[in-house]
Amino acid sequence: QVQLAVSGGGLVQPGGSLRLSCAASGSRFSINEMGWYRQAPGKQRELVATLASGGTTYATNSVKGRFSIARDNAKNMVYLQMNSLKPEDTAVYYCNTRPPRSEYWGQGTQVTVSS
Repeated sequence: QVQLAVSGGGLVQPGGSLRLSCAASGSRFSINEMGWYRQAPGKQRELVATLASGGTTYATNSVKGRFSIARDNAKNMVYLQMNSLKPEDTAVYYCNTRPPRSEYWGQGTQVTVSS
């Protein structure tokens, strides 16, 4: 059974950076299109960025130019580099496929941007 484990969150000041990691484990895991999602308090979960197997990326408007997604297929890892963080980026971040599969939602990692 495939599991996705997210790490790298924390408390950071506005303007700071964090890199989130998503480790995929399980038998015969084949990464097609992967995505990072986030859910802020009181809001619905939203798609933040995606990376297709062919290399095509997508980022939601609010993070364009600040966040970038990358992966290491050999290690079954997906990363989200977050720069110039803003308080409105505060949320729990998750990785999942795109479209997301319910069984892949994990605990996520908390990112808090505050001075």
